[in-house]
Amino acid sequence: MLVVISDLHLTDGTSGATISPGAFEIFAEQLQDLAESASKRVDGSYRPLDRIDVLLLGDVLDVIRSTRWLSRSDVRPWTDSNKPEFVEMVTQITANTLRQNEESLGILRRLGTENVIQLPPADGLGRPALDTKPQSVPVKIHYMVGNHDWFYRLPGAGYDLIRQSLVRHMGLANRPERPFPHDPHESEELLEVMRRHKMLARHGDIYDPFNFEGDRNTSSLGDAIVVELLNRFPAAVEQEMGSDLPDATFAGLREIDNVRPLLLVPVWIDGLLERTCAFPELRKRVKVIWDRLAEEFLCQPFVRSRDTWNPNDLVDGLQRVLKFSKRLSIGWAADLLQFINGVRGGVGESYATHALAEQDFRNRRARHIVYGHTHHTECVPLDASYAEGYVLNQTYFNSGTWRRTHRQTILAPQEHEFIPADVMTYLAFFQGDERRGRPYETWTGTLGLSPADNLIRRIDPAVRNAALRTEPVSPSAIRGRGPHFTPAGAPTSATPTRRR
Repeated sequence: MLVVISDLHLTDGTSGATISPGAFEIFAEQLQDLAESASKRVDGSYRPLDRIDVLLLGDVLDVIRSTRWLSRSDVRPWTDSNKPEFVEMVTQITANTLRQNEESLGILRRLGTENVIQLPPADGLGRPALDTKPQSVPVKIHYMVGNHDWFYRLPGAGYDLIRQSLVRHMGLANRPERPFPHDPHESEELLEVMRRHKMLARHGDIYDPFNFEGDRNTSSLGDAIVVELLNRFPAAVEQEMGSDLPDATFAGLREIDNVRPLLLVPVWIDGLLERTCAFPELRKRVKVIWDRLAEEFLCQPFVRSRDTWNPNDLVDGLQRVLKFSKRLSIGWAADLLQFINGVRGGVGESYATHALAEQDFRNRRARHIVYGHTHHTECVPLDASYAEGYVLNQTYFNSGTWRRTHRQTILAPQEHEFIPADVMTYLAFFQGDERRGRPYETWTGTLGLSPADNLIRRIDPAVRNAALRTEPVSPSAIRGRGPHFTPAGAPTSATPTRRR
C-alpha cells in the first residue's frame, strides 16, 4: 500500500498559521484503518500487509514562507546557494520549522520508526488471529521536494546536515547524503515503489512557469512574489497604519498566503477591505501600500532579469494584473484567472491535461498519475483501454493539501468574495490483491469555518428588480449580486459601523 499526501506547508511560525497536530493524529488513525482494509484479499481471505509506503509529495516544510528572509538584505532564495550565509539561512528556517511543528512531526516520526501500525497475523483459515499478539508493519516515509522546499535537493555538505536533521525528526526513509528527489527517476527506491503500485507521482510545479524555470535547484518568480510581496505586505500595513485599521482587517491579512490561486491575493484584499473596513480613505491607503510593494517587487533585479522584449511574458503580465492602480474593469478577477491559465497552458487550475503527456501514461505503465501543487484535490478519468479481454483504466489525481484555503465564490465575482475552509486530503494506492483488488482509495475532509465575530457584516442589495417580480426567476436570469444578511436583531443600515 502506498499513501500520498502533499502541500502541508509547515512554517517556522513567522507567517500564517499551519495545520494543527490533530490532523496528524487523524492521519495515523486512518493509516491503521487503511492497513486493515488493505489486508483483505480478492478471494475473501485475510493476509496482513508486509509494508506500507508513505509519499510526501512536496511543499511539506515551507522554507519560502518565512519572514526570516527579510532579516538581512544579502540573502534571498535566488542568491548563490553555495554561500555559507545562504546555507545558514536555510538551516535556521528548517530548524525553527521542525521546532514549531514538533508535536505534529513527532506523530509522523513515530509512524516511521516506532512500529505504530500493527496488524493481527493470519490463522490457518486466512482469518485475523485476534487472540494472537499483533505484528508490526514497517512504514517507509519518502520525501520528494516541491517549489517551497526545493532547498533539500541541493547538493553539498551543509545541505547533507540539514537532510540528516529532517530524516531524524520526520522518520524518513530518505538517505541524507543524497539530495531529496524532485523527479521520481532521481530515486531508484522510490521509482520501484511507484512501479509496484502502477503509478507515477511528481509535485507538479514543473507545469507552473511562475514556480519552475527549468532547474529545480534554482529559484523562480514565485519565490520572489512570496518573499518580497506577500511576506512584506501585512507587516508594512501594520507598521504604517497601526491602530487605524479594525482588528478584523489585520486578522484577514494574516491569511494572505491561503488564497488560491495565489495571484488572486489583490482581489482578495479588495474584498477583505470592503467587508471589514468602513472608511474609503483607509481602504485606499492599504491599496497604496500594496501598489508600492508591488512596484518594488517588479523593480527587483531578479524580477527585471526575467523581463523580455515579448509583451506577453510573465513580468509584463504581472505588471498588468498585480496593482490596484492598473485595474481597468470590474472583471479584474476574471482577467487574473485568464492570465494565470494562459501562462500555465490550460483552461483552468486542473493539471489533468499535463498527465496525458507523461511517458508512463502513454506507454500504459502507470494506471495512476498523481500531482500536488494546486491544493485542489481531483480525481479525473484519463483513458480506458481494452485489449484481449483486459481493461486498463488510467486516472489523474491531485493530492490536494493539508491547510486552510480561501476560494472565490462564483456568483458575482466582481464583488471579490471568498469562502475559507480547512482541507485535508490523502490518497491510497493498492497493489495486487490488496484491498480486495481495488486499485485506489481517496479521502478528502473539509472543515468549514464560521465567519469571525468581529467581521463587519454588510447588507448588500438583492438582485436588481428580482424583488419586484411575482413569478419565479430562473438561474440564468440572475445577474450581479445575491442578498447578504446580518444576524437576527442586527442593525439593517447598509453603512457598516467601525469596530476596533
